[in-house]
Amino acid sequence: MKTFLRAAPVQNTLARALACYIGLVARTQLWRVQGAENLRLLAGDETFIVVFWHETLPGVPVLLRIARKMGLNRPGVGLASRHRDGRLVGNVMAIIGLEQVAGSTSKGGPAGLRGLARALAAGKHVCLTPDGPRGPRRVAAPGVAQLAALTGARVLPCGAWTSNAITLNSWDRMRVALPFGRGVLVAGAPIIVPRDDWPAGLATIDAALNAAQRAAEP
Repeated sequence: MKTFLRAAPVQNTLARALACYIGLVARTQLWRVQGAENLRLLAGDETFIVVFWHETLPGVPVLLRIARKMGLNRPGVGLASRHRDGRLVGNVMAIIGLEQVAGSTSKGGPAGLRGLARALAAGKHVCLTPDGPRGPRRVAAPGVAQLAALTGARVLPCGAWTSNAITLNSWDRMRVALPFGRGVLVAGAPIIVPRDDWPAGLATIDAALNAAQRAAEP
């Protein structure tokens, strides 16, 4: 069964089904945005590193949908993990409109960071889950701060919550949203990571992501 699920045609079919479902949820839920002025920055001339905790990945399509209504027309790029589950998530993100760069915020990091840096230089936003693909939960890996320090791109910390959802028995306790609920999307203030002190920036990103997620939750 595991071999069957790892087959490329099966993974592609699963990814398309998940993308369709996520799109349905995004359209049928009533979403409230906190920090709309920060989210609106994505429609400007500056490129950003947009970050969520891995458990709120279903909120990424919602962010893209709302930001596009605010004028976003810049392409986005995500990181396609080498881990099998991460590859499935990457396929879903690609279907909803995020280009993919191979790599990880931990293993295989240098190649991934170089690809993301090139994407930012080319005028594309980057979207990352700094604790993915396998945790630890709500602890950011160094890659996100290193990327921000290297490129000078500001980090936009985001959180999401939905009232109608199923919590998975997974390392990140991901909540899979169901249709026709209420949702909250939080966009925190952008973070500048010092070029010569990415560890301090990492601590700031960690704290800001947790603050954004707490603000989204009831």
